[in-house]
Amino acid sequence: MTRLHFTGGSIVASDGVHAQGTITVDGDRITALDFDAAPNSADDTIDLAGGWLTPGFIDTQCNGGGGVLFNDEPTVDGVAAIAEAHRRFGATALLPTIISDTPEVIAAALKAVDAAIEAGVPGVVGVHIEGPVISTARKGIHDPSRFSRLDENLIALLTRPRRGKVVVTLAPERVQPADIARLAQAGVRVSAGHSDADYDTTRAAFAAGMTGVTHLYNAMTPLHHRAPGLVGAALDDQQVWCGLIADGHHVHDAALRIALRSRPMDRFMLVSDAMPCVGAETKDFILQGRPITVRDGRCVSADGTLAGSDLDMAGAVRGIVARTGVTVPQAVAMASASPAAFLGLSGERGALAAGLRADWVWLTADLQPTGVWVGGQRLH
Repeated sequence: MTRLHFTGGSIVASDGVHAQGTITVDGDRITALDFDAAPNSADDTIDLAGGWLTPGFIDTQCNGGGGVLFNDEPTVDGVAAIAEAHRRFGATALLPTIISDTPEVIAAALKAVDAAIEAGVPGVVGVHIEGPVISTARKGIHDPSRFSRLDENLIALLTRPRRGKVVVTLAPERVQPADIARLAQAGVRVSAGHSDADYDTTRAAFAAGMTGVTHLYNAMTPLHHRAPGLVGAALDDQQVWCGLIADGHHVHDAALRIALRSRPMDRFMLVSDAMPCVGAETKDFILQGRPITVRDGRCVSADGTLAGSDLDMAGAVRGIVARTGVTVPQAVAMASASPAAFLGLSGERGALAAGLRADWVWLTADLQPTGVWVGGQRLH
């Protein structure tokens, strides 16, 4: 059992923000938080130097990092490299994400994440399969030659029992509501994205069990006053969780502010949509045979199509605060509590509270990561 005292900053706990406090850790769990304890009762005291102590961040959409693209390396080593790259930026849990690919690559990715969890790779809590059942009209950077139907083989692959959570992004107009219900009943988190669906089709998908929207605004039917589209359905809904990429390239600041004012803030999740460039010395990379150039945090193909991001989770927190004016605790919740709730992991992660995993992040006053603890151990 270890008792760590933090002082000189702001601790974002489940019951509010505190100026100092002692966290007791036993194994990989928080067993107690005492915001009145004396520093001399702890094993160690850490001065936050005006910074923030927050729950560990949870990234539900992470395509790569540390020079590794998950599509190219759907292996335990690939998963470990991606997790390691993002951990230094505060992501104490994540879902390695495959963009549209062949059934063989998807199967390898699912198997690799299972094996990584079994091997104890820190922070890996599941997998996100983004595509291949998406719209050619809203394909973004995805390769349409790899698109397919949601057939029985793919359903069986996605619904097989897994060690971690499975998220799948699909276009509602390319499946039946009964298909969504079947996936959801098997425990798959179904999210709408890369879709040309209209308002009514999207609402029917939500009613069938779809609980997420992948990178709201991007690669989907926009809001029009006579045709609200997928964006309108998402903003009109008060229950589904919407991912936001707050990098200044994917969504205009005003659109972010409008979204946050339209529905409960706890139903928004910050995501990185990160590519191999995050945590890598060499920024440019190859995506399924296409060169991607990374400049000033923007990843683009030769024709100017956005290709994921050069964003990490600490950067997402900084971005949403700077671009919308939300408070730091609100931004932190969008990076921790909200994705935990979306994944059904609120009893395990997403807050600083007794009984939850001892995963937390120390941010400087300007929200730069300076310390990361996973399972009670300081790894960065």
